[in-house]
Amino acid sequence: MKQIVQYLNSGETAVVDAPAPMALPGTIVIRTTRSLISAGTERMLVGFGKASMLQKARQQPEKVKQVLAKIRTDGLGATVDAVRSKLDQPIPLGYCNVGEVVEVGAGVFDFAVGDRVASNGPHADVVRVPRLLCAPIPADVDDDMAAFTVVASIGLQGIRLAAPTLGESVVVTGAGLLGLLTVQLLLAQGCRVLAIDFDEKKLAIARTFGAETCNPATGQDPVAAGMAFSHGRGIDAVIVTASTDSTDPITQAANMCRKRGRIILVGVTGLKLNRADFYEKELSFQVSCSYGPGRYDADYENAGHDYPFGLVRWTEQRNFEAVLDLMSAGRIDTESLVSHRFPFENAGEAYTSLTDDKTGLGLLLSYSSPLAERMHSRVTLRADTPVRKDQPVVGVIGAGNYASRILIPAFQKSDAVLHTIVSSGGLSSALHGKKAGFTAASSDNNDIFGNSDINTVVIATRHDSHAALAVEAINAGKNVFVEKPLGLTHDDIDQVEAAYSTAHATGSGPQLMVGFNRRFSPQATKMKALLEAVSEPKSFLMVMNAGAIPPDHWTQDIAIGGGRIIGEACHFVDLMRFLAGSPITSVYARRLGSGQGVVTTEDKASITLGFEDGSFGTIMYLANGASSFPKERIEVFTAGRTLQIDNFRKMTGFGWPKFSSLNLRAQDKGQQACPKQFLSAVSSGTPAIPFAEILEVARVTIDAAEQLRAQ
Repeated sequence: MKQIVQYLNSGETAVVDAPAPMALPGTIVIRTTRSLISAGTERMLVGFGKASMLQKARQQPEKVKQVLAKIRTDGLGATVDAVRSKLDQPIPLGYCNVGEVVEVGAGVFDFAVGDRVASNGPHADVVRVPRLLCAPIPADVDDDMAAFTVVASIGLQGIRLAAPTLGESVVVTGAGLLGLLTVQLLLAQGCRVLAIDFDEKKLAIARTFGAETCNPATGQDPVAAGMAFSHGRGIDAVIVTASTDSTDPITQAANMCRKRGRIILVGVTGLKLNRADFYEKELSFQVSCSYGPGRYDADYENAGHDYPFGLVRWTEQRNFEAVLDLMSAGRIDTESLVSHRFPFENAGEAYTSLTDDKTGLGLLLSYSSPLAERMHSRVTLRADTPVRKDQPVVGVIGAGNYASRILIPAFQKSDAVLHTIVSSGGLSSALHGKKAGFTAASSDNNDIFGNSDINTVVIATRHDSHAALAVEAINAGKNVFVEKPLGLTHDDIDQVEAAYSTAHATGSGPQLMVGFNRRFSPQATKMKALLEAVSEPKSFLMVMNAGAIPPDHWTQDIAIGGGRIIGEACHFVDLMRFLAGSPITSVYARRLGSGQGVVTTEDKASITLGFEDGSFGTIMYLANGASSFPKERIEVFTAGRTLQIDNFRKMTGFGWPKFSSLNLRAQDKGQQACPKQFLSAVSSGTPAIPFAEILEVARVTIDAAEQLRAQ
């Protein structure tokens, strides 16, 4: 497939050749016929990308605060790398897509192959969309018109919040594409509408729909116009669809509204509000969220759990359907809103027009390439290079943030041959694969498991897939590097153990390692060396100031992410096992008690481990601390001596002969050394982490999580 992306570091808009996405459960795959460039939103994104670093910082002051906080805890070097990496990741453009269903995922029964649908899919000739973000297109609505469905739904949601009644006077401030669609929807509602904009051509279109207009560019006063339009009584509701840094649209709305009037912000404006403007009239002000209820709710959008119709009448999908019904009834005109048409192959010209012509409204892209040309699951990124028989040839499954920022560059620096990278959506594998020098990108795991040239697999997918993919890789005779955790349940671990034991039944077999990088950090390695000289038991205290993440984040989902103890605290179970150098004999976990305002308690817990040699240690995994406090601290007490690692930057020894400190210029958690050690194990046949230890850590961590959930 081909897809349009925006590079935030340079502002460049490019068409990327990528593997076609695979249908996942609850999704549909669509062959695109039309997509609409939303002039306001996408012009703003392109403008942000082209802005200098200083201009970007000025536009996002809250992100600047986050960067400064990260510098204080992680250091300048790590922070600069993180910021550059973030800006270097292109984002897909577009959210108004029309096409034909070519594949449906498991559990999808309301769509079938051949259906015409409107969705919030991006500008790509093949898109994969969750089923609740699609709506069937009536037969009498053509593709050009249907392409306006999603942007019209944004206006419709603003109207639903304003709740206008028949005959009310409503002002629409900003007569761009979104504003003109909102004008039509309000008129269909039986409202009297006044449109305000500085562009006379757009206001002329609004008048053809039946709205009255006001143009401040010609000296007209918006407040006076609103009062005159409402016969001096004040406007019932104002819907702001403008995009501006100024607070004027909100101030004007407040001044023209009647007592207890409603102001709904659908666009983007400055928000330096004056209390006096709102106080005396008891005005209501609300910000509208995109297409409607369900937006940004992972349970609705990704898991496909619809809201009950009788309790939530209008959702994203039902708003789409309402707009399409109005189109079918002839209540919405989109032809007058089309300012430009381009073949998808000329997308570059479309975005040049978008930035050069500020008066443009709807820019339509049409897609005509044959389906067979779009549906390739594998894309060649560069020519094959000769490799030695003993050289690790790596296939990577998963191309998310951690894989692209940390894992892949680490394998790259370790002189591995990067062959194929897979992501189910296709785009991320193509983008990161090309950047890192992979031979091919794919959306099909079989392009790795079935390729005899690939002898090593890196698994960096969501946690619930780790064990099954590891088993499949082992059964295919390939070495496996699994980004933690190895599995989410004891059954997962048993399956991996069985596959590994079978593969090693005759002696040598593929290597398996979990990405427990902290044991390979220079400071942990030094700490281990110092502790090995002490024969008496040790006492460990490890504090992870993990930071809060939303309760609905996928890592908090027990079925998908396994929770943060299994998904993240496992690092410290492994590190303590490594430093103790003795098998774990007991585990006791305790979580924070339920209390007011505490939604998630599992990620605020202590885990105490006992070891065969008499050592013990406590891991404090805490998501309720200050972000300005260092994230990770390790302390060991033994034989009248103490060692401390502070955030993997500073290491201090107290009472140690010939050792006082080991400080690093930049934070080093062993993320570069870990893949290097794994590849050395592949070459030598000697495990970097004993397989029995990997299983031990996995099982102990699952035991700890299960104890917490039982409390």
